[in-house]
Amino acid sequence: QVQLVESGGGLVQPGGSLRLSCTASGFTLDDYPIGWFRQAPGKEREAVSCISSSDGARYYADSVKGRFTISRDCANNEVYLEMMNLEPEDTAVYYCAADSHSYGSYWYVVRRDAYDYWGQGTQVTVSS
Repeated sequence: QVQLVESGGGLVQPGGSLRLSCTASGFTLDDYPIGWFRQAPGKEREAVSCISSSDGARYYADSVKGRFTISRDCANNEVYLEMMNLEPEDTAVYYCAADSHSYGSYWYVVRRDAYDYWGQGTQVTVSS
């Protein structure tokens, strides 16, 4: 049974940093495109950052470019989202997701409906 679990969320002041982790059981993250999404209250879930299989192409939403970094740790079967210079607008529940239909893809996937495995989410709150 495939399970994705996010961790690392919390309360941070504006300008602060957090690192989110996505771990998996029953699934090798490195073999598939992985995405980080977020959903703020009253808003749709949006793609924040995505990465192709292995350690290839990366996507960043314009709102996070230069502040967030997505990376893989293949040895530990994890995907990270390093978030720096956080802003109140980054407050949301953050989800990691895997596209199990795109084994070995060299391309990242941004479309939310392409992802079929999702974690339960981790809350990130940026507030003074």
